[in-house]
Amino acid sequence: MKNFRRMLYLKIARMSRGSNAPVPSVISFGTKIKGNILGGDVIHIDGAIEGNIVCDELIIGSRGHVYGQVKAKELSIYGLLQGSAEAENVMIAKGARVIGDILHSSIAVEPGAAIEGRCVRSVQKTPSSVSGSAGAAAASSAPKEKVSA
Repeated sequence: MKNFRRMLYLKIARMSRGSNAPVPSVISFGTKIKGNILGGDVIHIDGAIEGNIVCDELIIGSRGHVYGQVKAKELSIYGLLQGSAEAENVMIAKGARVIGDILHSSIAVEPGAAIEGRCVRSVQKTPSSVSGSAGAAAASSAPKEKVSA
Protein backbone atom coordinates (compact mmCIF):
# COMPACT_ATOMS: atom_id res chain seq x y z
CA MET A 1 0.00 0.00 0.00
CA LYS A 2 2.86 2.36 0.82
CA ASN A 3 4.47 1.83 -2.61
CA PHE A 4 1.12 2.46 -4.30
CA ARG A 5 0.75 5.80 -2.52
CA ARG A 6 4.31 6.75 -3.49
CA MET A 7 3.69 5.89 -7.16
CA LEU A 8 0.41 7.80 -7.09
CA TYR A 9 2.12 10.85 -5.57
CA LEU A 10 4.86 10.80 -8.20
CA LYS A 11 2.32 10.42 -11.01
CA ILE A 12 0.26 13.35 -9.72
CA ALA A 13 3.44 15.45 -9.37
CA ARG A 14 4.42 14.72 -12.97
CA MET A 15 0.91 15.46 -14.28
CA SER A 16 0.63 18.76 -12.41
CA ARG A 17 3.99 20.03 -13.67
CA GLY A 18 3.98 18.50 -17.14
CA SER A 19 5.60 15.32 -18.38
CA ASN A 20 9.12 16.76 -18.63
CA ALA A 21 9.01 18.62 -15.34
CA PRO A 22 11.12 17.36 -12.44
CA VAL A 23 9.64 15.35 -9.59
CA PRO A 24 10.40 16.95 -6.21
CA SER A 25 12.89 15.34 -3.86
CA VAL A 26 11.22 14.85 -0.48
CA ILE A 27 13.04 14.59 2.84
CA SER A 28 10.27 13.21 5.04
CA PHE A 29 9.56 13.84 8.71
CA GLY A 30 11.85 11.81 10.95
CA THR A 31 14.73 11.85 8.46
CA LYS A 32 17.91 13.64 9.59
CA ILE A 33 20.72 14.45 7.16
CA LYS A 34 24.14 15.91 7.97
CA GLY A 35 25.80 17.23 4.84
CA ASN A 36 25.33 19.53 1.89
CA ILE A 37 22.76 19.20 -0.87
CA LEU A 38 24.06 20.67 -4.12
CA GLY A 39 21.89 20.86 -7.21
CA GLY A 40 18.39 19.64 -7.67
CA ASP A 41 15.29 21.17 -9.11
CA VAL A 42 12.67 21.02 -6.36
CA ILE A 43 13.42 19.91 -2.80
CA HIS A 44 10.75 19.59 -0.10
CA ILE A 45 12.01 19.16 3.45
CA ASP A 46 9.87 17.94 6.33
CA GLY A 47 12.83 16.33 8.13
CA ALA A 48 16.01 17.95 9.45
CA ILE A 49 19.02 19.02 7.37
CA GLU A 50 22.28 20.18 8.91
CA GLY A 51 24.26 21.59 6.01
CA ASN A 52 24.10 23.93 3.05
CA ILE A 53 21.53 23.61 0.25
CA VAL A 54 21.79 24.87 -3.34
CA CYS A 55 18.82 24.19 -5.64
CA ASP A 56 16.24 25.80 -7.92
CA GLU A 57 13.29 25.62 -5.52
CA LEU A 58 13.35 24.80 -1.81
CA ILE A 59 10.27 24.22 0.32
CA ILE A 60 10.82 23.87 4.06
CA GLY A 61 7.65 22.18 5.28
CA SER A 62 5.87 22.94 8.55
CA ARG A 63 7.80 20.15 10.31
CA GLY A 64 11.04 20.84 8.43
CA HIS A 65 14.25 22.19 9.97
CA VAL A 66 17.26 23.50 8.04
CA TYR A 67 20.46 24.46 9.85
CA GLY A 68 22.83 26.03 7.32
CA GLN A 69 23.03 28.30 4.31
CA VAL A 70 20.44 28.17 1.54
CA LYS A 71 20.78 29.40 -2.04
CA ALA A 72 17.77 28.96 -4.33
CA LYS A 73 15.70 30.75 -6.96
CA GLU A 74 12.46 30.11 -5.06
CA LEU A 75 12.34 29.66 -1.28
CA SER A 76 9.18 28.87 0.68
CA ILE A 77 9.48 28.55 4.46
CA TYR A 78 6.76 26.97 6.59
CA GLY A 79 9.08 25.50 9.25
CA LEU A 80 12.47 26.56 10.67
CA LEU A 81 15.47 28.00 8.86
CA GLN A 82 18.48 28.70 11.06
CA GLY A 83 21.15 30.24 8.87
CA SER A 84 21.44 32.63 5.98
CA ALA A 85 19.47 32.46 2.75
CA GLU A 86 19.88 33.92 -0.72
CA ALA A 87 16.93 33.61 -3.10
CA GLU A 88 15.18 35.56 -5.83
CA ASN A 89 11.69 35.02 -4.39
CA VAL A 90 11.08 34.25 -0.72
CA MET A 91 7.80 33.38 0.98
CA ILE A 92 7.68 33.05 4.76
CA ALA A 93 4.39 31.56 5.96
CA LYS A 94 2.46 32.00 9.18
CA GLY A 95 4.10 29.93 11.91
CA ALA A 96 7.48 29.83 10.15
CA ARG A 97 10.65 30.87 11.95
CA VAL A 98 13.82 32.30 10.40
CA ILE A 99 16.96 32.88 12.46
CA GLY A 100 19.47 34.58 10.18
CA ASP A 101 19.74 37.00 7.29
CA ILE A 102 17.89 36.77 3.98
CA LEU A 103 19.11 38.29 0.71
CA HIS A 104 16.21 38.44 -1.78
CA SER A 105 14.77 40.12 -4.86
CA SER A 106 11.20 39.87 -3.58
CA ILE A 107 9.79 38.68 -0.28
CA ALA A 108 6.36 37.93 1.17
CA VAL A 109 5.90 37.51 4.91
CA GLU A 110 2.57 36.34 6.33
CA PRO A 111 1.39 37.69 9.69
CA GLY A 112 2.49 35.29 12.42
CA ALA A 113 5.91 34.51 10.90
CA ALA A 114 8.98 35.13 13.07
CA ILE A 115 12.22 36.59 11.69
CA GLU A 116 15.30 37.10 13.85
CA GLY A 117 17.74 38.70 11.44
CA ARG A 118 17.85 41.05 8.50
CA CYS A 119 16.00 40.92 5.19
CA VAL A 120 18.02 42.72 2.53
CA ARG A 121 16.75 43.34 -0.98
CA SER A 122 19.30 42.72 -3.70
CA VAL A 123 19.09 45.04 -6.67
CA GLN A 124 20.85 44.58 -9.99
CA LYS A 125 22.67 47.81 -10.67
CA THR A 126 22.86 49.44 -14.07
CA PRO A 127 25.83 51.68 -14.93
CA SER A 128 23.74 54.85 -14.52
CA SER A 129 22.30 53.79 -11.16
CA VAL A 130 25.75 52.87 -9.81
CA SER A 131 27.10 56.40 -10.26
CA GLY A 132 23.89 57.92 -8.93
CA SER A 133 23.76 55.68 -5.89
CA ALA A 134 27.47 56.18 -5.17
CA GLY A 135 26.95 59.93 -5.02
CA ALA A 136 23.93 59.54 -2.77
CA ALA A 137 25.84 57.15 -0.50
CA ALA A 138 28.77 59.59 -0.26
CA ALA A 139 26.43 62.44 0.59
CA SER A 140 24.61 60.44 3.24
CA SER A 141 27.86 59.25 4.85
CA ALA A 142 29.29 62.79 5.11
CA PRO A 143 29.29 64.16 8.67
CA LYS A 144 26.38 66.47 9.42
CA GLU A 145 26.91 69.79 11.14
CA LYS A 146 24.83 70.94 14.02
CA VAL A 147 22.77 74.01 13.26
CA SER A 148 21.97 76.31 16.15
CA ALA A 149 19.17 78.78 16.00
